Amino acid sequence: MTSSSNSPHAPHKRRPLRKIIAYSAASLVGGILLLAAFWQWDWFVPFVNRTATTTLHRPVHIAHLHVSPGLKTSVTVEDLHIGQPEGFEHEKQDFASAQSLTVKFDIWRYLTKQGLFIPVIRVDTPQGDIVSLMNGQNNYSFKSSPSQRTSPSASPTTALPHFNEITIHHADIRIALAKLKTDMHLRIHTTEPDGKTPGSITLDLNGRYASAPITGHLVGGALLSLASHTTPYPIDGKLENGPTYITLRGTVDDPTAFKGTHLALHFAGPDMALLYALTGVPIPHTPAYNVTGNLGYSQSSIRFEQFEGRMGSSDIGGDIHVDPHQKPIYVESHLHSRNVDLADLGGFIGAKTGTAPPAPKNSTAILPTDKIDVPKLNAANALLTYHGNHIENKNWPLDNIDTAFTVHNGAITLDHLTFATATGHISAAAKLDPATAQQFHTHVQLDVSRLPLSRIMKPSSMFQGQGTIGGHVTLTSTGNSVATLVANGNGGITLVLDRGGNITALLPDLLGLKLGAAVLSALGIPDRSKLDCLVADMPLENGILKTRSLLLQTGTTRTTGNGSINFRNDTLDYAMTTRAVHPQILSLPGAIHISGPIASPTVLPGAELVGRVAATIGLGILFPPAALLPTIQFGVGEGSACEQALSKADNHPAAGIAPGTTTSPAPKHAQHMRHKHHS
Repeated sequence: MTSSSNSPHAPHKRRPLRKIIAYSAASLVGGILLLAAFWQWDWFVPFVNRTATTTLHRPVHIAHLHVSPGLKTSVTVEDLHIGQPEGFEHEKQDFASAQSLTVKFDIWRYLTKQGLFIPVIRVDTPQGDIVSLMNGQNNYSFKSSPSQRTSPSASPTTALPHFNEITIHHADIRIALAKLKTDMHLRIHTTEPDGKTPGSITLDLNGRYASAPITGHLVGGALLSLASHTTPYPIDGKLENGPTYITLRGTVDDPTAFKGTHLALHFAGPDMALLYALTGVPIPHTPAYNVTGNLGYSQSSIRFEQFEGRMGSSDIGGDIHVDPHQKPIYVESHLHSRNVDLADLGGFIGAKTGTAPPAPKNSTAILPTDKIDVPKLNAANALLTYHGNHIENKNWPLDNIDTAFTVHNGAITLDHLTFATATGHISAAAKLDPATAQQFHTHVQLDVSRLPLSRIMKPSSMFQGQGTIGGHVTLTSTGNSVATLVANGNGGITLVLDRGGNITALLPDLLGLKLGAAVLSALGIPDRSKLDCLVADMPLENGILKTRSLLLQTGTTRTTGNGSINFRNDTLDYAMTTRAVHPQILSLPGAIHISGPIASPTVLPGAELVGRVAATIGLGILFPPAALLPTIQFGVGEGSACEQALSKADNHPAAGIAPGTTTSPAPKHAQHMRHKHHS
């Protein structure tokens, strides 16, 4: 029997199978060709839109999708629109949009584990809308999906993708931040190297920042050269925010690795306090300034070093280091001046300088009323040291100034503020701790030691002699400005002046020319009276400065004072009485009353002085020689009034600290120990 495999009809049975395979292969090839001919990547657009919308929690729409597969795959989306998230539907434009976005991937490098390489990123006419509301809600925070919240965080050492070309054509990004009172546009455009010119990125800024107009223009090197380890990255920019003007020029070495900088930073404007909006660092009000220095940075700090310039009439220089990683940021400043006008430093105690608002025209305040800004103090912790080699001031020609203070969690500690002059000095220390309702618990101590009167007087040909001032001032209070701290304060003043020279020159300068002259005239103190002593021991109780002792003795008269000065309403009610030391004729001293606003008080004669004048006139009419009788004073005698007043001030000083030997020479070691004790 012959098997079927040897049958002559077997080949005919295999022919239909071959035909089926051939037809199937042909159909498959034909189908592929047809699919290739009619394939559209836009078929995936709905899927891309749905996936992106779910991922970004914002409506996403692309009109077209193009993919060029290969070892270097290119993906392009056209007419991209990313809508606003929930709560921001009222915004007039999309959160982000672009006419086209192209990204190329090097698939081969990725498959061979050489990292993610993106040869090209190209964005045409991108627009953005960055918004933050007053309540803190913003449209640029992205919600994470449940899988993202449960998955472990990415490794901090994950390598960044490698880029070869990043091109941005005519970007326009609006930035609106309600808390910063900001609404501005940032426009970005890049150019690529063409063999003749290097590539660049240009940023233009305009709009409003911190309620003030802002414009800016910055040109940097090619965007990708930011990652260069060998070629310094060039920067040339300027910024104007209101009246503040800033320029920045130079290069940065390996910016992504913080290797170093060669940047010149220039600041100019009417008031350094206006820099707070740009830097986040609180600075007191200052007069107009103009400074230039070197800007540097590292991973740990930003540095503005070796800067020099002008601030008002003073020169200013030094170094500032900022650590932005601490919360709040930490600022360390070491400043110096060769010549300084004390008026330029008034903003540090709340006086009116720079753009600080002027006091109301009808204000009678004589002390600075600017409030200490607690939120600004909480914005940064700071250490500041300052030394002025020479003080130039028409009222206080002291030798130099040296100070150091810290701000920590809103508390201010003035370690020392020292003015030196000839053989003496004025030194202050203070501590201000934040209290409720933006108030400060405050303790202040001012020490005056062997201060030569001739050095603090205005230049005057009338002044003669050499006198020294010494004593102490203390204040404990709660408030939010110099004025309120004194108005609410307790403490006292104990000051002593001996061998004072010419009283006629002294009082007009110390009390003000108009008031001093009026007081001298009313008291009947003769010209060029030699001053033997001046003792003022005055306690401060709840903002009212009272008088425990006030004695002014000249070679011919002795004047005592009694009354109070009310810093709650800046008024005074004071009486001063003058008696002759020796018997005198043709003298009409007596009591005078000084009252009203401290800034412009009224000086009136007392009842005794009025009576003497009336008696003189009356007797002069009846019998002219008798008119001399009311002008005769028999004198109170020289006695030891100065010594007694000094003894009382030493035993029970209103300031709580005895003046001791602060007006007389003392060994250097004793001066040091006494100053240390008082501190």
